[in-house]
Amino acid sequence: MTPQLTPQGIVLTVLLFFVLVTIHEWGHYYFAKRAGILVREFAIGFGPKVFAFRRGETKYTLRLLPFGGYVRMAGEDPETVQIQPGQTIAVETTPDDVVTKIYLDRIDERMNAVRGEVRSIDLERKLALTLDVDGEDESYRIHPEAMTVSRGQETQIAPWDRQFAGKPVGKRAMAIFAGPMMNVILAAGLFIAFAFINGIAVNVSVNKVNAGEPADAAGIQAGDVIQSINGVTIGPDTTKIRELVTASAGEPMEWVVLRDGRPVAVQMTPIEAIDEAGNAQIRVGVEMMPLTRPASFQEGITNGVTTMWTATVTIFEGFKMLVLGQFTLDDLGGPIRMAEMTLQLANAGILYYTWWAAMLSLYLAIFNLLPVPALDGSRLIFLGLEAIRGRPVDPNRESLVHFIGFAMLMLVMVAVTYNDILRLFRG
Repeated sequence: MTPQLTPQGIVLTVLLFFVLVTIHEWGHYYFAKRAGILVREFAIGFGPKVFAFRRGETKYTLRLLPFGGYVRMAGEDPETVQIQPGQTIAVETTPDDVVTKIYLDRIDERMNAVRGEVRSIDLERKLALTLDVDGEDESYRIHPEAMTVSRGQETQIAPWDRQFAGKPVGKRAMAIFAGPMMNVILAAGLFIAFAFINGIAVNVSVNKVNAGEPADAAGIQAGDVIQSINGVTIGPDTTKIRELVTASAGEPMEWVVLRDGRPVAVQMTPIEAIDEAGNAQIRVGVEMMPLTRPASFQEGITNGVTTMWTATVTIFEGFKMLVLGQFTLDDLGGPIRMAEMTLQLANAGILYYTWWAAMLSLYLAIFNLLPVPALDGSRLIFLGLEAIRGRPVDPNRESLVHFIGFAMLMLVMVAVTYNDILRLFRG
C-alpha cells in the first residue's frame, strides 16, 4: 500500500534523513577538528550544490541528492593543486617574507606580488619556498594557512600535521568511528524517548472483535481486559496470548477477562484462517492493544536500553540471513522503500515515528561498521593493520579496495532501487 502524501509526512520524512546523515557526518567532522585535521568540506548529500557557505577553514555544502554525505579531510584531496620546480608563480608575502598567497595563473595581473620560477618548494613539512626572481634565488617561509589561488579558487594548503594521514592512528580511528558512534547515541536517546512516550504496559485489552469469529460468538467485547487464558496469567504479554491460541488449535480455551471491574469467564475454540498475505494462521478474531501507565525515570532508561538491545540483535540476524543468502530481492529495500516506510510511520503518529527513527539510526551505525570496503568499518580495519604492522598499508592498494567496494555498493543500490520502483508500479 502506497502511503498517503501528507505535508506533515513529507516534512518529517525529509527531516529524518537530514538529521540521520548530519549527525553521522558531524561526528566525523567534530573529532577530525579535535585532532587538528584540516576539514575542507562538510557536505550533506551528493551531486550538484544547492547552496554552500564558508566559515573558517571549512566549506559547508548542501547537495542535490539526499543519499548520504561526507566530510572531506586534508590529505584525501585528489584535486589539490601540485606545484613543481620550474613552474612560474607569484606570491604575496608579509613584511618579514612569509608567503600568505600563491598564485598559479594570471601571473602578470597579480599586483603587489613577487613573480618568479620555483627552484624548490615544500608545502607539507618544511613550509619553505625558493624562487628564482630575475636571476637571483630568494627564500621564503610559507604560512601554515597560506592559500593557493588558481582559476579564481582559493585552496588552503595542508601541512603534514594538518592532514589525516599525519595524525596518530588513534586519533584517525576516532575520527572514523565517531560517525557511527553519533548514530548509536542518537538511537539510544530515541529509544529512551520512545519508552517514555509509550509508557509501561501493564495489561492487554481487546481493541476490536471480528464479527462471526470465535471471540464474537463467545461474547468477548471491545474494552475487555485479558487476565488469564487456560489458567495462565497474561499481564502485558501479547506474545503469550498468540502462543496459547496457536497451541490450542481446534481445542476449547477458557479466557478470563475483566469487564466493568468484574471477572468474566468465557470459552472459545480457535479456528484456522487465511490472512491477507495468504498464510494460514490460528486465531480467535480479536485485535489487542496494551494498557499502559507512565514510565518512571529508571523504567524509561531501562526499557529504552532493552529495546535498543533487542533491535540490535534483530539487525544482526538480518545481516546473517543476507550473508547466508536466505533472502530474495524483494526482501531488500533501498532509499525509496525507506522513504516510503518513513512516510507511512510519520503519518501514523509520533510514537511510531520515534521508534522508526531510532531503528534507522541504529541500522546506519551498524551498517557503517561492517567490514565492507568503502564503509567506516573497512577503514577502521586498515587503521588496525597499520597499528599492528607499525606502518600504513600502501595508500594506492587501500584506495583500490575502497573503490571496488564503493562500486559494488552502488550496484546493489541501483538493483534495490530499481526493484523498489517496479514494486511501486505493481502497487
